[in-house]
Amino acid sequence: MPAPPSSDTSSSVSRPPTRRFEARRSAIIASAVEELNRKGVRGMTLGDVGARLDLVPTGVIYYFKNKEELAGAAFLKAIQRYDEIMAQAQTEAGERVRIDAFVQGYFAFRQQVALGEAEDIAVFNDVRALNAPAVNEAYVDMFRHARDLLAGKDILGRPHRNARAHLLLSEMFWIVAWLHRSEVEDFPRAANRMSTILVDGLAAPGVAWPRPEPLDLTREGDRSAGVSAERFLRAATQLINEEGYHGASVERISAKLKVSKGAFYHHNETKDELVVACFQRTFDIMWRAIREAEGAGGSGLQVLVSTAAALMDFQLTGGSPLLRASALTTVPPAVHAALIQKFDRVSHRFASILSDGVADGSLRPVDVNTAAQMITTAINASAELHYWAPGLVLETAADHYLRPLFMGLASSTKGV
Repeated sequence: MPAPPSSDTSSSVSRPPTRRFEARRSAIIASAVEELNRKGVRGMTLGDVGARLDLVPTGVIYYFKNKEELAGAAFLKAIQRYDEIMAQAQTEAGERVRIDAFVQGYFAFRQQVALGEAEDIAVFNDVRALNAPAVNEAYVDMFRHARDLLAGKDILGRPHRNARAHLLLSEMFWIVAWLHRSEVEDFPRAANRMSTILVDGLAAPGVAWPRPEPLDLTREGDRSAGVSAERFLRAATQLINEEGYHGASVERISAKLKVSKGAFYHHNETKDELVVACFQRTFDIMWRAIREAEGAGGSGLQVLVSTAAALMDFQLTGGSPLLRASALTTVPPAVHAALIQKFDRVSHRFASILSDGVADGSLRPVDVNTAAQMITTAINASAELHYWAPGLVLETAADHYLRPLFMGLASSTKGV
C-alpha cells in the first residue's frame, strides 16, 4: 500500500495512563469501529462516536486529538488482531496447515464476536483514505506476515508469493460481508469449506489450468471523447474505491476531471444518482463478461476463468476500475438494499456456473455459495494487485493471481 503523508496516530495525552483511562480509551475505539464499519473514515464523526458513550465531542478529544488519530487506533487494533491469528498459524509446519490454521483462527474470532465474547474490529474498506503512515507501515507488515504463511522463496518466486498473499488477505477481509448468512454455530463449518477452497482450489483433480478466452467488454460509448457520462462514472468509481462514499465529493470528482461543478450537475442531478450509476456500470460490465464467457462455450471451469480474467484485465488496463463491493458499507441506506440485491444476483450466477462445473467434472464438489463469494472477492481485489505485486505484467497476472484461486494456494507453479 502506498504510504502518503499524514498525521501521527499516537495519543495526544502525555501523562501515564491509568486503568480507568485505558478502559475509556478502549471503549471509544470500540465505538469508533462501529462507526467506521458503517460510514467509513470520511463519514465517521467524533460526535457520533461520543454519542454512543454519552460523551460530547470534546470528551472524545481528551483521548484522541482528532478523528484521524482515532481511526488510526481502530485500524491498528484490527491489524494487531490479524497479526495475532497469523502468528499462531505460523507455528504450524507446512503451508497447507498454516493456511488452514489462519482460516480456522479467524472464524473462531468471528464466532467470539458474534457471541459477545470479543470486541469487533474495523474493516479495511477505505483504510487508504486515512493517510496515516503508522497504519500503512503496520498494514504492509501484516501483508508480509500473510506471505510468510505460504511456501518459501525456494518454492515460490517473489511475484507468485506477493500475488498469492494479496489474494489470501483479500479473501479473509471479505468474509464479514457474507458470513452473516451462516448461523453462528455453523462458523466452523464455513471455515472448513473456505479453507479447502483456498488450499486446494476449485478445479477438479487432474484438470489442467485452462487458458482464458479473450473477451471484449467495451462498448462504443466507452470510447467516446470529451466530458461524457462514462468519464464521470470512471472518475467517481476511482474516488469511491480510494476514499469511500463520503470522500468522493462533487468537488473532488469535478477536480479529478478538471471541470466545474456546473459541468458535474449538467451530467448528473445528484451525487447519489451518480453513485448508483457507478454501481450499475459495474454490474453491467460483470454481466457482460459472464454472458460473453458463456457464449464462448467450454466447461464450468473455463467459463469462470475467462470471466474472472476478463474482469481483471479490464481493471488493469487503463483507468476503468469496477466499483468495489466494499463501497457498499458507506452508501446511503436508501439505496443500500437494492444494490446488495444486485450483487447477490451476480454471486448467484457464479454459484450456478460452479454447479455446472461440478456436474461436468471440471470443478471439485465445493460449497458453491462460498466459492461464488470468493470469486467475486478475487475480481474486486484484482484492482489493487499492482500495489502488492509490482512489476507483474498483464500477460502473466492471471497465472500469478487467478490460477491459485482455481488450482489452490498450495499448488505448484510448474509450467507457469
